Amino acid sequence: MLRGYSKNFYRSFIYTLLIGISSGVHALNYSPLYAPLPGLTAQELAVIVNDADPLSIQIADYYQRKRNIPQKQMIHIRFNVHTNVMTQSQFEPLKKQVDRQTPKHVQAFVLTWMQPFRVDCMSMTTAFARGFDKAYCAVGCLETRKSAYFASNSNRPFVDHNVRPTMVLAGEDFTQVKQLIDRGVAADFTHPTGSGYLLKTSDAARSSRAAIFPKTAENFKGVWPVYYLEQDVLEYKTDVMFYFTGLEHVANITSNTYLPGAVADHLTSAGGVLAGSDQMNSLEWLKAGATGTYGAVIEPCNFPAKFPHPEILMHFYLRGNTLIEAYWKSVQEPGQGIFVGEPLAKPFAYPQ
Repeated sequence: MLRGYSKNFYRSFIYTLLIGISSGVHALNYSPLYAPLPGLTAQELAVIVNDADPLSIQIADYYQRKRNIPQKQMIHIRFNVHTNVMTQSQFEPLKKQVDRQTPKHVQAFVLTWMQPFRVDCMSMTTAFARGFDKAYCAVGCLETRKSAYFASNSNRPFVDHNVRPTMVLAGEDFTQVKQLIDRGVAADFTHPTGSGYLLKTSDAARSSRAAIFPKTAENFKGVWPVYYLEQDVLEYKTDVMFYFTGLEHVANITSNTYLPGAVADHLTSAGGVLAGSDQMNSLEWLKAGATGTYGAVIEPCNFPAKFPHPEILMHFYLRGNTLIEAYWKSVQEPGQGIFVGEPLAKPFAYPQ
């Protein structure tokens, strides 16, 4: 049980959280009683490999061995790696190949390449999760299609919502991705006692989701240490499990120690542009030691619904969901953002 608190205390917390979760979120239909949630397993995850990319093949092979992914769930396709953006016409035949090869019981995908990270106006992860659909895009500052999986208690997303949450195992080289995978595996069932940090920065435009931060910290009081801070920089912390901020560039992130399974992201327009951006690349969080991150691949404007909701993410992660489940459940409009990390990391789960 978290931080040494009693089960009854935690049940009371979950009840309070679920009847009054932060502003901007519709009412959630949860049981008021706390219960640990199961997490997705290797038996429910398919790995998609680009056979034209030696690094993708190397990553997929290592991940299959580390997570014991069944061979029938290793899905092979082939496409050009020397581009950031794939067109819809290039993507749709590949998606059909993937769908034909995917066993019906598979509930989620992991991709094993850094480029391309976008399909026209959609992120690569949402395109694989839902298929290409311009309703998940926006020209100008507009909202996009909402995810039915958002804030869902479901542990069978494809069965319940016709979505296979997708995450990318990405890095600049194999060493970086290997370290990411190893951190995810090392995180399992460890129940770390770290902290969450929610920073309202001096960048007002990129602090649009900071309006929910004080209430989030209050809701977790006594159960999990969550700190609301009005500052631009978090430095020299040794217990970072969650770090959410909003800046074009986040300074000194390597000065902190990120626990295995840690999640960190920054709200900005191009964090998910994994190559060639003049803003801080989301991969910097993984290089600093985080296990999961998220960023926009194309101008989303600063709608909070297009970025992770920290309270929802922490709620599902602390209950035992895997990283891919908790992250996907936290984004209401995921069409323009990419999820990056080790999907099966489950630091707060219990062995089944």
